[in-house]
Amino acid sequence: MILPPENRFLSPHTGWTRQHWEATADHVLDSVNPYWSPRCARIDLPGEPSRYGPISDGLEGFARTFLLAGFRVAGGGDPKLLERYAWGLAAGTDPHSPEAWPRPDQLGQAKVEAASIALVLQMTKPWLWDHLDDGVRDRVLGWLGTVVGQPYPPINWVWFRIVVESFLREAGGEWSVEDVEHDLALHASFRREGGWLSDGEERAFDHYTGWALHLYPSLWTHLFDVPDSLCSQETRQTWSDDLARYLEDAAALLGADGAPLMQGRSLTYRFAAAAPFWVGAITGVAEPGLVRRAASGVLRYFVDHGALEPDGLLRLGWHGSWPALRQAYSGPGSPYWASKGVLGLALPADHPVWTDVEQPLPVETHDFTRVITAPGWLVSARRCDGIVTTVNHGTDHALPGDQRADSPLYAKLGYSTATMPCATDNSVALVDPEGAASHRAGFRTLFVEELPGGVVAGASRGPVRWVDTSADDSPDHGSGRSGEIVEGPPVLVVSVVRDGVEIRIVRVDGDTDARLRLSGWPVAADLRPHAESLTGPEIVVTGARLRSSLCALRGFDLAGVDTESGSSPLGKFVAVPRLTTAGPVPRGEVLAAAVRLDRGCGAFTNPLFLPHGDEVVLRWSDGLDTRITLPNP
Repeated sequence: MILPPENRFLSPHTGWTRQHWEATADHVLDSVNPYWSPRCARIDLPGEPSRYGPISDGLEGFARTFLLAGFRVAGGGDPKLLERYAWGLAAGTDPHSPEAWPRPDQLGQAKVEAASIALVLQMTKPWLWDHLDDGVRDRVLGWLGTVVGQPYPPINWVWFRIVVESFLREAGGEWSVEDVEHDLALHASFRREGGWLSDGEERAFDHYTGWALHLYPSLWTHLFDVPDSLCSQETRQTWSDDLARYLEDAAALLGADGAPLMQGRSLTYRFAAAAPFWVGAITGVAEPGLVRRAASGVLRYFVDHGALEPDGLLRLGWHGSWPALRQAYSGPGSPYWASKGVLGLALPADHPVWTDVEQPLPVETHDFTRVITAPGWLVSARRCDGIVTTVNHGTDHALPGDQRADSPLYAKLGYSTATMPCATDNSVALVDPEGAASHRAGFRTLFVEELPGGVVAGASRGPVRWVDTSADDSPDHGSGRSGEIVEGPPVLVVSVVRDGVEIRIVRVDGDTDARLRLSGWPVAADLRPHAESLTGPEIVVTGARLRSSLCALRGFDLAGVDTESGSSPLGKFVAVPRLTTAGPVPRGEVLAAAVRLDRGCGAFTNPLFLPHGDEVVLRWSDGLDTRITLPNP
């Protein structure tokens, strides 16, 4: 791919302008051209099929690249980009065609792709819909119309039906006001504090909050003639206010290199993480220069790290191809939901989001800590290394009391913009005599709060368990696995974060014959990371300009490192530091460790850890005392 020269005057942080976005989008569209089916109803990309089969995957390739082509045309691109999609609409909706699409009432995945098709048809109406033959338009309305009255999962999918039925309403098709009202009510039930939305009733906080649950409502009211009887002005204002608040957090969660938080399912959608920022520009709730800085940072991060393969394709993975990142619904066309992140191309070239000077991200201006209440995250970032970390006391893709195993993409104690979760990182686990580790999903969040002196703190507690998941072969949709359970005691975990370090405090509130293991941040590198054990005990792992350290403050006897290979898209080897007790943990004993991730910049002295019964005092090197009262068992 040939990109234009950088422009460091207009874009001092990324160098990228609209021309870079156009070149990238055109390259992506050109690269899928060899994979069009003969009648253009599918784009049959190479790779292992999803659980829904190659026909569904081909429809997915069509619909998701249709998003990219639609954004490109809506913003002034060549309408000829839509020509093949017009042919595909004719063939895919013809039940007698050899390339007929499965209908949304026949295949659940078609409900997802129908929304992308309807959205682009609405957005590109003057260039595509208005020029289709009457017969093709009737067939498209008939195919889309099979969504009416169909069951939809009570998650972000509710917006797929709202978008489709809104297009049907305006294009003269059949639709159901009851469907739309039902789905809007479900969306309202997802709202949480601070502008966040959960992807369903569970504590499922991830990128879907931005690239689905904020994106569709804003585009719906922007693109469609939505009557007040369906969506009042008060509701629209609520959505706008929620988006503005959410984007403040979203900007704070981006690393200085543009990396999004590596947390949650569907990470193969990559630069779709830029989508909510573009929605902020479309609705006017976000500063244009910050929007482009955030969005260009995300796209450039993935382009620079090889997300586009040498043949120009997006394959399942994170940087480049990494099939292990797939979930049951992932097929060769799935990664092209990344097209959502190119939504900004639908805005004209003279829009302020393209003409204003880039503004810096929060991590580029100052060190900060931040509490994000809805997902229960303690956020910390330091300007010197550009990494953003979250300590997690509120998200597990479950509900309190859940008995499943931990989902590695949700239930860990930490996620960052520089590390991908692996098997053993960021956990507090009881390890039984056979070496099996306990799970914490289903915990209860006790508090997340800001304290004086730039300190943030959070706590969670719940009974742990050992889960034998060997018999659970259900599709992976991001949740933890089920199986035979051995109950364990309640475990309290408290985190206190300041200046990039987490003081992790643990208390086991029951009898156990298990040892306690506390693990830190994973370091992935193509060369085996270096591990150094120090007295204390303390363990430091370094590799690929990243350093992960654990220092025992109380109660831990041993330090070590777990190393594995072939388990991360960020490097060939992964090393995770750990601290363990030599024997079983006595009921009520308080243990603590300092947990840190950085790039080796700046010095830091761990605080003194001073326990006094149920109160703990952390005395920092500058003289600040932070007092934490441990919740009662």
